[in-house]
Amino acid sequence: MNDNKTIKYTALAGSFGSALFVIVFMVEGWLRPGYSTLSTYVSALSLGPRGWVQISNFIVSGILMLVFSRGVANAFKKEKRSQAGPVLLGIVSAGMFLSGPFVMDPMGTLPAQASLHGLVHGITGSIVFLLMPVSCLVCYRRLRIEPGWHAFSKWTLIVGILLTVTLIIFTCATKIPALHMIDSHWFGLLQRLVLVPFMFWVFTFAVVMYNRHC
Repeated sequence: MNDNKTIKYTALAGSFGSALFVIVFMVEGWLRPGYSTLSTYVSALSLGPRGWVQISNFIVSGILMLVFSRGVANAFKKEKRSQAGPVLLGIVSAGMFLSGPFVMDPMGTLPAQASLHGLVHGITGSIVFLLMPVSCLVCYRRLRIEPGWHAFSKWTLIVGILLTVTLIIFTCATKIPALHMIDSHWFGLLQRLVLVPFMFWVFTFAVVMYNRHC
């Protein structure tokens, strides 16, 4: 299989994985009795009798996006510095995968009462969210000098800046309660303001990459 076909298939994996992840947690959140999209984290869908749906969503989407990160590495393999972006995307994808089997503890669980799987989920989740804007900004550095990618690089920069701002707000609101910035009833929405734009960026990245290798 030649490089173009390989990159096309990995791009399809990226577009499908990112779209699948968002669609599944949106539909599952809507169908789950008593679940609030505004106040409750996406990972909370992994709890309860129907938790297997979101657990599977983490695992399948994580694998597909990991495949996509390898495709990005192949598409931009001219220089060593161009591999930093794909590596970060790979770490984000691996973190998503691990978030499946290592489910979160219920929201409001005290640190002293946290389970091992809850601690692992919290660590991997923090890494994933931190690297979302970083991966966009690192990819921007490469895309802006890549022929034919100038327009998409601008979109990448915009998303990177947006994610940086929303991540700071989300982190301050949820990790520094003494600031009392935002009521906890909005924590779920704040998380999605980081997560959804990033997934949409991955989706558009994959679509553009697919079209360029047709």
